[in-house]
Amino acid sequence: MSSPRVLSIQSHVVSGYVGNKSATFPLQLLGFEVDVINSVQLSNHTGYKVFKGQVLNDNDLKQLVDGLVQNDLDYYTHLLTGYIGSASFLKQVVEVVKKLKEKNPQLIYVCDPVMGDDGRMYVPEELKEIYQKEIVPLANIITPNSFELEILVGNKVNTISELRKAINDLHEIGPQIVAISSAEINGKLTSFVSTTTDHKMIKLEISKLPISFTGSGDLFAALFLAHTYLQDNIKIALENTINSLEDVLSKTYERFQTIKDDNAQRAKKVELCLIQSKKCIENPSQRYQATELN
Repeated sequence: MSSPRVLSIQSHVVSGYVGNKSATFPLQLLGFEVDVINSVQLSNHTGYKVFKGQVLNDNDLKQLVDGLVQNDLDYYTHLLTGYIGSASFLKQVVEVVKKLKEKNPQLIYVCDPVMGDDGRMYVPEELKEIYQKEIVPLANIITPNSFELEILVGNKVNTISELRKAINDLHEIGPQIVAISSAEINGKLTSFVSTTTDHKMIKLEISKLPISFTGSGDLFAALFLAHTYLQDNIKIALENTINSLEDVLSKTYERFQTIKDDNAQRAKKVELCLIQSKKCIENPSQRYQATELN
């Protein structure tokens, strides 16, 4: 049996773990062949005091995909997209999705609609409409955080009933699976997954660490892609995703507490401990258990 193949289109950093650097290693550990296209290539993520690098444009993306097509290298089981910084590039992604689904009608498109967090957008406003009208209808699985969910549906999400409605609105547009990587509902940090196949909504409450991490959403999307493929049970897929993710974040926080170098940038101190978490990714713990919402 051939290995599942993923084309991952998102950001790349030379140093650190966000975007493709966050996604590739876990996917490979879990048995996936991973091809990457970097929407941007930066020295490090933008949380550092300085970052430098290049941004691919829509023609760059077209050229790379054309090369894959002409060499018959364009058969993928999955497409994963993350951070994209320009409207023209995102428009070209629409064409890539269509082209790859022509080659493999069973391709699973996992869209992480990276637009912002904590009430702040960090991509141009014009991307919102492209996601709403062109990208989301093509996606099989979508993994927004709660703020991105609000952007996509155009409504605030503060309660379970508002969350249900927002998720159902997304289902009506296209995705069969909606996974909310994190939402603070009733004072608790929670992940949610909803599917149209069995009409279930699953929740998993997680502990909230006192610091924030860059790249954790990218890691969530990659792990969730893997475990929805490896598991027939969506509840187990969410549990495996969150348990691996939380183990990575716990290791990162533990290391953060031991770093005594006051001159080190905070961003460097909280880079994900991805390599050190190899065993946690390969064999997720059972620390967190999901439950089905009534």
